[in-house]
Amino acid sequence: MPTPHQILHPKHWKATSGYTSGLAASGRVVFTSGIVGWNAEQVFASDDFVAQAEQCLKNIVAVLAEAGARPEHLVRLTWYVTSKDDYLNNLKALGRAYKAVIGRHYPAMAVVQVVALIDEGAKLEIEATAVIPA
Repeated sequence: MPTPHQILHPKHWKATSGYTSGLAASGRVVFTSGIVGWNAEQVFASDDFVAQAEQCLKNIVAVLAEAGARPEHLVRLTWYVTSKDDYLNNLKALGRAYKAVIGRHYPAMAVVQVVALIDEGAKLEIEATAVIPA
């Protein structure tokens, strides 16, 4: 499904893979807190990086749904990871998990390595911003 937002990518730049350089959007803005990969009972079902990432994305979709937003309304994701290596060594599996939950919509993204996260056992945390078109 095409994005309802305008993708911003200078024509002379090399194409990006798995994210968009920028998006322009108008409408109702939805923000999430940092979402971790635990279940509805706030328990981590796995200590596997990819499994936690997939659960983070599912949790984001559930929060967005409360506002009537869908994955294609995402305009920004900021990933906070405790291990750059966990992220880089699992790119293909992360891509599969991402597509299974979000589809082929790629908002602007940033990935930041952090020393630790507040929630014990969390390997990553993702903040999301979505814009529901008017």
